[in-house]
Amino acid sequence: MLQLMDRFGRIHDYLRISVTDRCNLRCLYCMPEEGMEFAPSEQLLSYDDIVEVVETAASLGVTKLRITGGEPLVRPGLDGLIRRLSAIPGIKDIALTTNGILLGKQAAALKAAGLNRVNISLDTLDPARFRFIARRGELKKVMEGIEAAAAAGLGPIKLNCVLLKGINEDEIAQFLKLAYEHQMHVRFIEYMPIGHADDNWRSHYLPLSRVLEVAEAEGYRISRRTNVQGNGPSDDWEMEGGVGSFGLIHPISDHFCKSCNRLRLTADGSIKPCLYWVDELNVKDALGNRSAMEQLLYRAMDVKPENHEMAEKLANEAQSHMPTDRRMSQIGG
Repeated sequence: MLQLMDRFGRIHDYLRISVTDRCNLRCLYCMPEEGMEFAPSEQLLSYDDIVEVVETAASLGVTKLRITGGEPLVRPGLDGLIRRLSAIPGIKDIALTTNGILLGKQAAALKAAGLNRVNISLDTLDPARFRFIARRGELKKVMEGIEAAAAAGLGPIKLNCVLLKGINEDEIAQFLKLAYEHQMHVRFIEYMPIGHADDNWRSHYLPLSRVLEVAEAEGYRISRRTNVQGNGPSDDWEMEGGVGSFGLIHPISDHFCKSCNRLRLTADGSIKPCLYWVDELNVKDALGNRSAMEQLLYRAMDVKPENHEMAEKLANEAQSHMPTDRRMSQIGG
């Protein structure tokens, strides 16, 4: 079998699939509060289309899938899609990234359909601050979603916390305590300039070295985890005596491009070789033609750059490619 290998020798076995660009929140680092234009439903890939793309990708060595959005749980019948994806030969792991608001009522059905794990976005443990960051929704619903995921066996549960300077950096110690006391993996994520590399992004960007400083100040004895499966972007740490762990996803201060193993499929049907750059290849013309779909995926390998240049953007330096103007919700987080 010919694998999906790019020009830099990176094997791609991971596909992130956005099923919608819509969301029931309006998190300030992801999309504007008002005026967001969403793709008409007829422009989105159908579940049949998604299954077809994954069947081809799996035949070329893709084994891991992640369902994203927008908020994936706002699209009806997601458990049916997951059931179909889990039956595709070669697919070994299916995960979901969600804000958790709707997870409480769907966790059991998703697990029964074949979902293995969930990542739940949680940027604050304070209800009022949650409303400020997410602009709508309730923290209570997210916590109910976390409990439902644990009860359904969707573990290990990972909590994704985007750190924002001057907004939630004072909660780092609380999140570390959460990871210390509970069997969860808290992942701190740097604020990325996806679709809006403006002064507001620069003013709220915080390098994740701050997390290690707080961990030391709080008295935790930390060490890198050496038993982590896969080659994902998280720099993982454990705390002596702790039940859970924490990770750092720092695409700007310490990018992880050299080990990148992923492609993205947008809800409206484009393969994105890299999250940051503008390059996209639309799959719609290849639907119904296995050979054409294979060639499109190989083409994605040919055009994938060696790395993104978010750090250069932060420093206002020249960049070698054109950054995307799509928001994270339009690409798939």
